[in-house]
This record gives sequence, structure tokens and C-alpha cells, in this order.
Amino acid sequence: MHRIIKTLFSRRLLVAATACLVLGCMTSLRLADPQVLTSLRELTFDYYQRLKPRPYEPAPVRIVDINEVSIAEIGQWPWPRTRLAEMVHTLTDLGAAVIVFDMVFSEPDRTSPKQLTAALPADSDPALRAALAALPDHDQTFAAAIAEAPVVLGFAVTPDETQGSPLKLAGTSYAGENPADFLDPFNNVVPNLDLLRANASGIGSFSVSNDDKEGIVRRVPLIISDGSELYPSLVTEALRVAQGERGLVIRATGASGEADTGEPAVNALKIGAFRPPTTSAGELWLYFNSDQKHPERYVSAHHLFDPGKAAELVPFLEGQIVFVGTSAVGLRDIRATPLGEQVPGVSIHAQAVEQIIFGQFLSRPDWADGAEVIATFAAGAILILALPAIGSIGTAILGSLIISGLIGGSVYLFFQDGLLIDPIYPSVTTILVFAASTALLYFLTEREKRFVRQAFSQYLSPDLVTQLEKAPEQLALGGEIRPMTILFMDIRGFTPISEQLTPEELVSFLNTLLSPLSDAIQAEGGTIDKYIGDSIMAFWNAPLPVPDHAEKACRAGLAMLRVVDRLNGEDAFGFKARGLKAQSVQIGIGLNSGEACVGNMGSARRFNYSVIGDAVNVASRIESSCKAVGAELLVSQETRDAAPGLAYLEAGEIPLKGKSEPIKLFALVGDETFRSTSRFQELEAAHLQLLRALRENNTVLARQTLETARSRAPELAVFYDRFEATIAVSDLAPGASSAAQ
Repeated sequence: MHRIIKTLFSRRLLVAATACLVLGCMTSLRLADPQVLTSLRELTFDYYQRLKPRPYEPAPVRIVDINEVSIAEIGQWPWPRTRLAEMVHTLTDLGAAVIVFDMVFSEPDRTSPKQLTAALPADSDPALRAALAALPDHDQTFAAAIAEAPVVLGFAVTPDETQGSPLKLAGTSYAGENPADFLDPFNNVVPNLDLLRANASGIGSFSVSNDDKEGIVRRVPLIISDGSELYPSLVTEALRVAQGERGLVIRATGASGEADTGEPAVNALKIGAFRPPTTSAGELWLYFNSDQKHPERYVSAHHLFDPGKAAELVPFLEGQIVFVGTSAVGLRDIRATPLGEQVPGVSIHAQAVEQIIFGQFLSRPDWADGAEVIATFAAGAILILALPAIGSIGTAILGSLIISGLIGGSVYLFFQDGLLIDPIYPSVTTILVFAASTALLYFLTEREKRFVRQAFSQYLSPDLVTQLEKAPEQLALGGEIRPMTILFMDIRGFTPISEQLTPEELVSFLNTLLSPLSDAIQAEGGTIDKYIGDSIMAFWNAPLPVPDHAEKACRAGLAMLRVVDRLNGEDAFGFKARGLKAQSVQIGIGLNSGEACVGNMGSARRFNYSVIGDAVNVASRIESSCKAVGAELLVSQETRDAAPGLAYLEAGEIPLKGKSEPIKLFALVGDETFRSTSRFQELEAAHLQLLRALRENNTVLARQTLETARSRAPELAVFYDRFEATIAVSDLAPGASSAAQ
């Protein structure tokens, strides 16, 4: 019992402490924000894009695609740079605003006459050498075409340790801290040929952010750094050159009007008329639409080399920012997008320019991380506070509402404002806090239930055990005073019976009798206190309250008498079949109601849930009086008054051992149904008249009413024998009344 009260006292504290520990760990993990959380968060944002891709609008952006068909028509890639020069001339003639190559020309054209001459054997024909030397160099031809057109070239960033640098064409100015000091620097680049770089209108990096194992591209840098200088991306240069701007303006932490977050960051980037939002690392969150569903932004490169087809492209290319790239699988420039598509790398740059032009941005604001940490902690804390107040079901409903609010709010902010706020981690934390709390609560509750079940299943009815399992706090431990009804039952003539039976037969006899008697007690909500040899002690109104405990105890006593009658009638003990002297079993039952102390009795190692007090002693003495009174079921005045609706016959004031004054007892002879019968009413009237006659010492009237009572209830003959003895004693006393009187 002590274990239960201790567990009940500390259970809420233990559950709250466990939930707080889980919440603390989850909040700390979110503050640390390892890469795995970033990846999971970005998968959520990917799903949002699939729910609502960027709506496609025709934009002044086109892609000249060096696709499989073009390679089949023109020849194996790389094409001679004279072909690329021809492409530049054609695009310029068609009115392209800027031509952007999503590729790097880091080595001389292998088909150039100069390269072919160098590859000739030393003894080759001098005329051949002279003829080749007279031909124009392909790289020079391409450089001349670039010089005559607004062309942006790209360079690649590599992880090599060797330091390299592209030619810087765009001017950069910044306010606040120098981004070159805090942006992650690249180690090396693969630059274009000096000849080509010198004639280009712009040079930008075509590297993209690729943080995940699946290779999904979610951001593209707008500026990058080598640790000392800033360089634009291909997207930035395409927009700058298209507008005829000379440089970029960057606002960083420390600039006037910019909040100091404690960490240096890029806060804004100005590219002419455009001000795309950036991450702290100067990246643009990409907001995709389906490349497969909108092929109209593409034109196959081989059409540019067909004068007839090229002429038809004027409306398509005039005034456009034209990216030149490849979708050919063999050239390995295929990237994955959050929409689940595999697209050419050039499409990523083109879509970035489109969304900047239309102002269709995704943004993860500076306060997003802090808001998510607060949401994580707040959601868990609310559940911890709610659990003891509204229970597991109520907390589950509240948690579901919190999670719905988090997810719904995040989706709304994405659809409405393009904000990227993660609802998943706070939601998972909410679930884990609830799961940990309820799992521990379930474990503790089940442990309590097992203990209660083990401790009380032998003594309580299954219904009461179930109630205790559900509400063990109703179990008062250590002893408490409460009104109770106590029952004692004893087998009459047990010694003669036991003398006729072997030990094994005696055990079988007791089990056959005591089991159904115990069932009768438990069926009325009674608690079996103990078995004392051939006796049973039981009580009502503990450990759970039983408001009508006196009446239930009386009904249990009547049921026990019926059980004994049934067992005797069935010869369940085999006494008649074996011809024993004892042919049947009789029991005596005593009931008393009053205040008693009930609780854990014994030591810390071994104890019983029992009841003690004067009311218990009186109940025991009442049971001992059954034989002398001649009644099978005797109850005290207190029990009778607490259950007045049953059929009682007053037995008179009986002296009890240990009591200085006699106590009025009543024989319980039936339930309320029997009480309402005419037979009992006639019996009760005769009995009351008998009692009056005895009090008045009118022996003649007493004999008359005694015979009347006996005739109404012949089964109570033994009970009325005592009254006959009382009348006989009265006859010998002086002053006895006569019939004439």
C-alpha cells in the first residue's frame, strides 16, 4: 500500500520531469540545428512547392538548348567555336538582349587551325602548314563575336586547393561589413580563356547550392567570394548586363537601418532595378515551376543554323535574356528540383532570372529559426501543463489542435507570402513530448493496476478491483477512520465435521463452501478481510466508498444463507452420500455497522489491508451469539437502522462478551420482497406483540403470540425456542400475569 501512495504522490512529478527532459533535449537539438534537421526541413519546403509551384508566366527569358537533336544535326560536342561564333551572331541579329553561356571555355578549341598545326608531324608538308596558318583561329573568331555582342560567360567553382580567380568585370559596392570576409570562400575556379574573358560583357559563376545527397537544387548564389574579392553569379550577371548596369550594391550586417543579429549576413542585394531577397549567405531561394510542362521557354540550338528556321525565331528571341545550355544526358548537366523533376542546369539559372523579374520569391526570414525554437518549446510546454489538468485524451486533442495550427499556419504563410517556416520539428516535438508523457503514465498506471490487482483480487469483487485500477488514489493507505459494515461468518459444528474428514477432504470441504460464500460477499461489493480457519471476515465501504454498505452487507448475508441451502440440497459436500453423521452444514453470520480504522496493517515488508476497531469486535461477538439466539443471521441496531427496508425480527437485548451493557440485536430473515408479503407482516405483528407481552411480563399472552409466530414461520422454530425459555423463566418469577389479568 505504501508503494501505491508513494507512486501516486510522485507520478505527476515524474511524468512532468520526463516530459521536460524530452522537451529540453528536442529544444537543444533544434538550437544546434544539425544538417539532418536542415535536410528534413528542406524536404518539407520541397513538398510545399509541389503543392503550389510557381505559376508560369511568359518572361523575357529563353533557353537555347544544345539537345540530342542538335548534336545529331551539328555534330559531336564540343562544337567548333566558329559554330558558337555563328550562334552569337545569329542571336544578336535576332535581337537577343543578352546571351548567357552556361558553360566554360577553359581550353583552346581543339579543331582550331592553330591546334591542328601543332598536332602535325615535324616532317609534314610545309604547304599544308602554311595553309592552316592562314586560316583564322577559332577562339579568336569566337572572341570577336563575343566582343560585338552582350555576352556573359560562366566559370565553375572547384574544390581544388590551388587558388585561381576569374576575371572580375562587375563592380561591387557594399554597406556594412564586407561580405568577402564572412562568406564561405571557394578554393579554385575553372576560368575561361583569357582571350574570351577579355571580350565578354559579364562573367559569373554557374555553381548552384547543392547540400543534399539527392542532389536537389534549392538555392542559387547571387554572389560568391574567394576570401578577398566578391564575384557575381551567372544569374546576377545576366540581369546586370541586360540592364546595362556597371555594378552591384550589397547591404550587409552593420549597414545603416540593418538589424545587427550578432552574426554577419548579407541582408539585401541590388541589381539595377531588381532587389531579390537573399539568405545570409547571399543565396536566392529557388521557386520552381514545371520545366516539363512549359517547354515554350526552350528553342533547339540547331534551328539557329538554319536561316529559314532562325528567321521565324525573331518574335521568340527579340529582347530576351537568352541562356545557352545543354539538356543532352551525355553532357551530364542534369539537376534535380524540389518538384521531383530532372532538369538541365541551364533551366535553374533561367528560372531564377524569371522569378527575380516577376518578384515571385520564396524567403526564409531571419526570425524563422528563433520562431521555430520558440514554437518547439511553447508547444511542448503547453502539453506538459495541460496533461495533469485535462488528462491524456484532452491533451491529445489539444496537441492535435496545436499541430494543426502549426502546419496550417506554415502552409498559409507559404501560400500567402512565400515564407518558409518549418512546422514539422515543433509538431514532432509535440508528439514526442505527448508520447513520452503518456507512455510513462501508462507504464506507471499499469504498474499500479498490477499491484492493486494482485493485492486486492483475492479480497474484492472484480468490479471493485477495476474501479481501484482506474482510480487508485481513492485507496486510503496507512489507516483512516470511516463508517463501515463488518461481517463475520462461522461454520456451526465445525469440529465434529472435521473429525469425520481426512485433511485432504477437509480442505476440499472448506474450498467448496468458502469459495461460493466469498463470491456472494464480493458480488455485493464487499472486501474479504481474511479467512480464519472455518470463518470469514469481510467489510464494506473500503477501500472504495459504498454509500449503501449496510444494505449490501445484509444482502450478502442473505445470499450466503441461500448458498448454504443450495449446497446442502445438492449434497455438494458428499456428507449424505458417504453416510456421515453430519448430513448438512449450518453457518452463523453477524453484522455490525459503525466507525472503524481501515488501512495497511502490518510491517513494511508484509502487510494486510484490514480493519480494526470496536465495531469489528462487536460484529465478531454478534456472530458468536447466533447459536445462543437461534438465528443464522444477526445484525446490530446500527445496521438495521442503516438498512431499514429489509425483513427483521427483533431478538432482544443480548449480552455480548466484553460489553458492559446488552446490545439489541435483530434477526435478518429476508429482503424487501419478503418484507412486503402478508406472511411476514402477520409474523412481524405477532412478533411485536410477543415482545410487548414479554416486556409486560404477560406470560399467557406471550405464549399465545409465540404460537402464532411459530405457525407463521416454522423455519424459525429454533429462534422462537429461546423466547419459550424466556416465558418459562417468567412463569417462575413472582408477579407473572395471567389470562384473566
